[in-house]
Amino acid sequence: MQQFDVLIIGSGLAGLSLALRTADNKKVCLVSKRAINDTASDWAQGGIAAVLNDDDSVEAHIQDTLIAGAGLCDAAVTKLVAEQGKQAVEWLIEQGVGFTREQDNSGYHLTREGGHSHRRIIHAADATGHAVQITLSDKVRQHPNITVLENHIAVDLITTRKVTHTKVEATDDNACLGAYILDKSTGKVITIAAQNTILATGGAGKVYLYTTNPDVSTGDGIAMAWRAGCRVANMEFIQFHPTCLFHPHAKSFLISEVVRGEGGLLKLPDGSRFMPEHDPREELAPRDVVARAIDYEM
Repeated sequence: MQQFDVLIIGSGLAGLSLALRTADNKKVCLVSKRAINDTASDWAQGGIAAVLNDDDSVEAHIQDTLIAGAGLCDAAVTKLVAEQGKQAVEWLIEQGVGFTREQDNSGYHLTREGGHSHRRIIHAADATGHAVQITLSDKVRQHPNITVLENHIAVDLITTRKVTHTKVEATDDNACLGAYILDKSTGKVITIAAQNTILATGGAGKVYLYTTNPDVSTGDGIAMAWRAGCRVANMEFIQFHPTCLFHPHAKSFLISEVVRGEGGLLKLPDGSRFMPEHDPREELAPRDVVARAIDYEM
């Protein structure tokens, strides 16, 4: 059995950033089911939305988000994320992420995406997720207090309910003690004990046959949490990115939302546009609106 202060399952942006923020005074283990950079975060293209200039406001960002969320947003979470967006981006810049600057080097270049009323998308060319992922994973590898286990799959959480073989309701004191981890190179399951276990395992987009989500997004972290007694909510919210290039004989791939943000138009085979018939925001409507419009036209 291995012992750590913090066990983080998942090596995307959430897992990497948490590891770096806690490792200065904690012994951390970071588990990745494949290579450390084989994550949904690495696939992200367009950029990160945050209020970064004087022409924009947090209030406008909040309103844009609430509108795009069609009344389903948690207002408190929306406010928190919008207010802390600038601070989060500044932390990434401190870590060395090379966001694209204006040609005159006067500041960072901001672009626009669907659902946003202002230019507030900071980006690294059109591979923002990759730039962030590579920068943070390099720092994680170099940190003396972080142990990285690549090609290790979390099998299940270890809880007091399972250890004692007694039935404990989810509302009772059912503590997490660590996790069982499968070492893919040896086929053996190892036990990792930790004072704090964090699931940063991403979503479950690959439960659908057609998706722009990567193959690692299989929802096993969500399932482990449920088996341990955690409440699971909002499972109906799976992102179907609208501008996915479909090919009948090849794997589909994503065309960045920045294309629409910078004036790209969606057209039918006869060359006519169709988004004006579906939404007054046209190609800059939120993703779910554009995705439904494309599906309707097809």
